[in-house]
Amino acid sequence: MTNAEHPLPAQQHKNAARKADGFATPKQDKKPQCAKFLPKKVLPIIFLPGIMGSNLRMSEQRQNELHRKDNIAWRPDVLGPSNITGAATESPAERQLRLDPLQTTVDIYDPSGPSDVSGDGRHGNIKLDKTFDSPLLTDDSPTAKNRRTAVQKARARGWGEVFFKSYGELLQHLESRLNNTFSDGKLRHEWRDVIGVDPNTWLADPTLPQQALSEDELRKVVTGCWFAVYAFGYNWLQSNGDSARLIAVRINRVIDEFKQSGYECNQVIVVTHSMGGIVGRALVHPDYGNLRDKVLGIVHGVMPAIGAPAAYKRMRAGFEDPGIMSAPEESLAAKVAGNHGDEVTAVLANARGGLELLPSESYGNGWLRVTHNGRDLETWPKQGNPYSEIYKIKGKWYSLFREDWINPSGLEAGHGGGTFKRTCNYLDKTRIFHQKIVNTFHPNSYAHYGADSARRSFGEVIWEIDKNCANLAGWQGWPILSDTKQGRVELVRYDPDDNNIGALPFNEETPTSIFATILPPSAPGDQTVSAKSADHQLRSGVFKGIFRQTGYEHQSSYKDPRAIASTLYSIVRIAQSAAWTC
Repeated sequence: MTNAEHPLPAQQHKNAARKADGFATPKQDKKPQCAKFLPKKVLPIIFLPGIMGSNLRMSEQRQNELHRKDNIAWRPDVLGPSNITGAATESPAERQLRLDPLQTTVDIYDPSGPSDVSGDGRHGNIKLDKTFDSPLLTDDSPTAKNRRTAVQKARARGWGEVFFKSYGELLQHLESRLNNTFSDGKLRHEWRDVIGVDPNTWLADPTLPQQALSEDELRKVVTGCWFAVYAFGYNWLQSNGDSARLIAVRINRVIDEFKQSGYECNQVIVVTHSMGGIVGRALVHPDYGNLRDKVLGIVHGVMPAIGAPAAYKRMRAGFEDPGIMSAPEESLAAKVAGNHGDEVTAVLANARGGLELLPSESYGNGWLRVTHNGRDLETWPKQGNPYSEIYKIKGKWYSLFREDWINPSGLEAGHGGGTFKRTCNYLDKTRIFHQKIVNTFHPNSYAHYGADSARRSFGEVIWEIDKNCANLAGWQGWPILSDTKQGRVELVRYDPDDNNIGALPFNEETPTSIFATILPPSAPGDQTVSAKSADHQLRSGVFKGIFRQTGYEHQSSYKDPRAIASTLYSIVRIAQSAAWTC
């Protein structure tokens, strides 16, 4: 008899039954069938992606209005050379209608529906690596009833709801490594980048010293415990508080389903990326998710803890291309999100989720500047209120919102049409949300983020007026003649003693144009979130461990080995605090 064997997949059965499903083989096949059995303890890992990281579908009504063949509103995994041109050149009006928070929902997997609408065809973005090895996500045996493949099981866990080309590597790392730690009693080689490694290798902040994780500590955590990895998308156009409420319902459902099946499952660990961290904080706030007792801990990745000036820049000048150092699909996603300010404003001025990424009061004063010849002409905010001092300022060339960019589709106000007044109402709600969560962090939190001086981010936004402009009288009220929509405006001087701005009573017959330009980012960070914003986590005094890292771009952070290693380390440290009865 040969020593080879037929490995059978571990199966989840009701009442935590420990049984295996075998399959028939030819008589001459003498290999034994070897089964692995699931532990009775379950500690699910819930991953929450960042803005634009969740796939969205539009309502049937909006699909018909746009004459679309499908109901896809946002699915960056399908971007490629064959369809990028049409998506990237879409008008602001089309973007506003396609990405309307009132007409979109998360594109959730439902195999009972049509394959190309909610089933396996729509969620074909999942491509498991050949090296992926999880005892819990494997193909069912050929003769199993209602047989499912490993990919279908991953879809049922929500993996197809998110930008898989960006997050798939992380999901597979977590699923494979947390459930594949020891083999024949020996630590698997995949864990050598975490176990026994000095956390300073991953740039742990010295003010929160970390100890190396031992093999015995890992063994104690994982023995008899199943770490089922889920990915939960959310509608990033809606308020993060609303998203937290919906995520809380899904987490409760996961816990209840495991309990009803006879497993011990009391809490989950949440892992976040960017905006997902804001959702995670709202998830444990009593006014939103109210799930603190059911969340054992949170690992935050590249979170804009108190907002990002890049949000202002993007609504005036479009998304910046992450560059040649990043994955091609992330450059494509940036183009489709909006290369120009009017394209981004048409979406985010009407979306509370996007507005909640603007710098909050806690970001401080003076992050928006107008300069000339190296001298500040003015800075805002001055009184710590960016909502009234910056965001709601109307009609200035340096205003956050150009009113004619807010509702390019011409939708009526009662049917989702945006107005400056509605956006200001959203900003009032944004301020309340910011104030509620500013000091909300789970007491068992860890974080990693970019603090890289080579990955410049917008720690502030600076408008620079041309050096050759000698007469600055009335600069605050100069009208815009033209706008590149990518951070450069052409202005003209008018008579400051005449209030009839609309008539433009120029001092000269042929007025001389003046240009103002948004300067490139200059602060350390990850090319999107400045270290100043992320460091709010460090200043909070709540976190158990923080890793201030270098070497990665914001969207690609979870492809970085140090980010992945520090995440695994943080998960194990959080899991050490779990209390079990069995």
